[in-house]
Amino acid sequence: MDPSHSLGERFTNCILVPQRYLLGIMTSLATFTSYTLRVTISLAITEMVQKKNESLVQHEDSCPVIDNATYVTVKNRDILYDWDEVQQGLILSSFYWGYIVTHIPCALLAEKYGGKHVLGSGMLLNTVLTIFLPLVITSTGGDWVVLVVLRVIMGLGQGMVYPVITTLLSQWVPPKDKGFMSSLSFAGAIMGTVVTNSVGGFLISWSKHWDIVFYFFGLLGLVWNIAWQLLCYSYPRTHPCIKPKEKEYLYHELAEHVSEDSLKTPWKEMLTSFPVWTYIIVQFGHDWGWYTMVTDLPKYMNGVLRFNVKQNGVLSAAPYFMMYLAAVGSGYLADWIIHKKYLSVRLTRQIFGGIGSLGPAVFIVLASYVGCQRYIAVTFFTLCMLSMGFYFPGVKVNALDLSPNFSGTVMALANGIGVFAGMAAPAIVGILAPNQTLSEWRYVFWVSFAMLSGTFLIYLFFFSAEVQSWNSKKDNQE
Repeated sequence: MDPSHSLGERFTNCILVPQRYLLGIMTSLATFTSYTLRVTISLAITEMVQKKNESLVQHEDSCPVIDNATYVTVKNRDILYDWDEVQQGLILSSFYWGYIVTHIPCALLAEKYGGKHVLGSGMLLNTVLTIFLPLVITSTGGDWVVLVVLRVIMGLGQGMVYPVITTLLSQWVPPKDKGFMSSLSFAGAIMGTVVTNSVGGFLISWSKHWDIVFYFFGLLGLVWNIAWQLLCYSYPRTHPCIKPKEKEYLYHELAEHVSEDSLKTPWKEMLTSFPVWTYIIVQFGHDWGWYTMVTDLPKYMNGVLRFNVKQNGVLSAAPYFMMYLAAVGSGYLADWIIHKKYLSVRLTRQIFGGIGSLGPAVFIVLASYVGCQRYIAVTFFTLCMLSMGFYFPGVKVNALDLSPNFSGTVMALANGIGVFAGMAAPAIVGILAPNQTLSEWRYVFWVSFAMLSGTFLIYLFFFSAEVQSWNSKKDNQE
């Protein structure tokens, strides 16, 4: 028996919600925490780098500086680093070089041995590295190559998050709750971005030091790690505190497509599956738009629209807060539509996926054509991210549709290949927008439009919501 059972039982016995919902809450907090640790650098880097005196040297299509506080926010004792736009792009994108490596290995480990400790160990690594990141930067004199290496290691620690959570959901979530529970779990990443930008911006403005955000969110990561080890388990059958009624209910609901036996991964069938590749392609397009926003929106707000760090944090957070509400709400709505049989699973997924792909494509381009009308631009960014929330019950959940037994591996393939978007998008921003002007960023947003809309057309015609034949135990053994 796990040595934490006795202490864990004391906590879980005091919790009134069913254990499957507790797992959903904790996995949502896992994606929340992982994103606070991941994107803290995206906010802090705007205050870590020496800035050009752009109030004196203006491009014809650049926005005027709002006030002097835009470029003077940190105290003199904080050393600012001379990283150019290309180097900053490499720092932001290097996380994904490590991130891609651990997707499939950790998915296989979770499918074979359970996801609890696989997820917990990776999150702990990220937490420790985040807390020590400021010390490493200052002790190396701001060597950007060292920071790139550190970010690669952090990526290795977070590569398991989505595949392992998908595996856990396949073991705990009945079909009728897939849309809501998967949206709740994965949408935690959105709130992580919201809190990082708003709270992080406030903390930097209040303390006048960029390093405070790494300590703050690192400590939050430690709190999550402790709670995760005490409260959550890989399977209903191994949970010491689950009520018999819930355990029996989950067994009955999941028995048809989820095997308790260890199955050999059907690599050939999976890698030649057209629905799997359709899922991979549309997720790549979505990830391109998502990573452009999550990694570089603070830079756009600061470098182009000229908001100071406090304004930047609050206004960069607003679009993600609306996306979170849309993701959780649309997840519940999608499950309700399917449960009431108003629409088929396939058509429901396509409609929600269309809103989640085409909406962001249109609004992100419109934001680049309003010039320096800052709050209109923020409105379009907000509509962009709100519509992107519909992607979760429309597309993201599809790994659970296609193969409950191997959903972690399917997610690993899709999310892993989507990582190339995370690697390329920030680097493309550095190349296309070296001067941080409106016209340069317009090219960036048109690239996102092409990615989002083009991949959705493939999804529209070739998408499947059926459990694939190679998922079943019988066919898998044959």
